[in-house]
Amino acid sequence: MTSVSSNVVFDDIFNISSIDKEGKKFDRVSRLYAHSKNYDMDLTLDYNIELFPLAVNQNFALALASSLARGPPTTNPDANEDEDKDRDVWRPDGKGRRGLEEDYDYVMYGKIYKFDGGDSDFVTAYISFGGLLMSLTGSFRHMTNIVLGDSIYVLLRR
Repeated sequence: MTSVSSNVVFDDIFNISSIDKEGKKFDRVSRLYAHSKNYDMDLTLDYNIELFPLAVNQNFALALASSLARGPPTTNPDANEDEDKDRDVWRPDGKGRRGLEEDYDYVMYGKIYKFDGGDSDFVTAYISFGGLLMSLTGSFRHMTNIVLGDSIYVLLRR
């Protein structure tokens, strides 16, 4: 799929195959299992069911982004401080530019804490969003921009 922004490092449409198949552990959190339509990827994701209710066999779009800014990151050393502040598009007071979060229903911020390269073409990236976990498994060709140790946003929409 083509990305809206160079800050988007992965995006695809997923279909949910099951939810909480190993039992429910928390009242407001579920774990979904899904498979992507375009890149043949497997996803496991913990999410807040009150904020973003989902159902088995439902499709949703998922994007991973290095920033919520709509354009490429600024690398201009001559940029003034006000322009740099404007790059932080999400602010709780509603000030600042609107970013990628405006196009999605559910956003989490986390860190890529593990990257398993298997014996074959398939790899798994593990991401933690403050205790909510995600794993994404598939061909390394579709995950070349997902880098161990990087901070990342996951963005979801129905």
